[in-house]
Amino acid sequence: MIRIGIVGCGRILNAHLQGYLRLREAGIDSFRITALCARNRADAQMFHTRGEGPTPRPPVVDPASGDPLAAPHTYVSDLHNDVEVGIYTDYRDMIASGTVDAVNDFTTLALHHQVGAEALTAGMHLLTQKPLAITVRAAQGLLSLATSTNRTFGVFENIRQMELVRAQHWAVATGLIGVPQFASMGVLGGLWSPNKIVAETPWRHDKMRAGGGGSIDIGVHQMDWLRYVMGEVESVSAMTGIYAPERTHVYADGEYVSIIADVDDTYMATVRFASQAMAQVSWSWAGIPQTVMTEGMPVFVGSEGMIRNDRIVSRSGHESSLLAVFHAHMTESQRTQWFPLGLRDAAAISQYDWLCAIARMGQPETSAHEGIRDLAAAYAILESQHSGRHVRVADVLSGEVSGYQDPINQKYGLTR
Repeated sequence: MIRIGIVGCGRILNAHLQGYLRLREAGIDSFRITALCARNRADAQMFHTRGEGPTPRPPVVDPASGDPLAAPHTYVSDLHNDVEVGIYTDYRDMIASGTVDAVNDFTTLALHHQVGAEALTAGMHLLTQKPLAITVRAAQGLLSLATSTNRTFGVFENIRQMELVRAQHWAVATGLIGVPQFASMGVLGGLWSPNKIVAETPWRHDKMRAGGGGSIDIGVHQMDWLRYVMGEVESVSAMTGIYAPERTHVYADGEYVSIIADVDDTYMATVRFASQAMAQVSWSWAGIPQTVMTEGMPVFVGSEGMIRNDRIVSRSGHESSLLAVFHAHMTESQRTQWFPLGLRDAAAISQYDWLCAIARMGQPETSAHEGIRDLAAAYAILESQHSGRHVRVADVLSGEVSGYQDPINQKYGLTR
């Protein structure tokens, strides 16, 4: 039995608890959540027992959107009621309590390397919310600890577990569009535009707590998606901007909050893959609430065809549903690998993979190795803007290019 301690009880916890609930419904009985930790005790109590504790927070986005931040409020008691679930306000006390074997870190990004280091040093397995860490150097420190302690270390990067992304990966890998040539993805403007505090979380606009703006928060998703479908990212050339530095939010009780952002709200990047294919990637939290995007994004183009979201188009112009083709032709071993137990919930798939990796003393699909490459590719966007030149991901990984990250590393004592 794997005893899991959860650190960080914000809105995203609902999506994770929903994933664990799907596992319990599928008959998985190999884990229990035995601890909840939040700086504010009431935040942990909010997820402890149905019918008790503080009133749940309202979602920050429309539940119909399917966004993980809008997952239905879920309690640990919905999963099981046969173990005591402790509540802690200091993750170090939770880790030292002897009540957990593994840690799920859902804290703000600036804490990931601290919580992770404490857990791994104590010999615990770790699953961390994306992005993996506040800088590439911080992430490398965690990976080194996981290697030396032989612990399972995963990053919750839920993009590649999504059904459509699996289908896009499969289509490119099986040659349905020929040799990959270029891709395009991104959205300009929308939900948090023109100047809202993203997800009602001011830390996302603070360099020392978030690393970057959309380039890190969304960029790691996009880079993982591109890497999974198109192959390894080799280099990035990018520009970023802060077009709405004053971000505001008005709470239901009328309280008005205003902050000044010092990280990007907009980026546009050209990506070069190791295969020499290319991609255009963009994102913005500025602009206007109406989104601007290429029809049918994301688009993946090859020598023999194209994928446009859920449509696959041959060179001759024949068009069909990618998902229909995918489910008709993927092998049973692929179905078992990508959708174990018939699961479709990305959180549940990621958690099940992590639990299985612990059982075999290995690493999950979205391992820390994958998380670091996603993070380095995303930071290449900011390092390209900072240096005014094309940046190789290998140089971000090696630390040869780190000018943008240097002040963050210095703040947290992450020096070589």
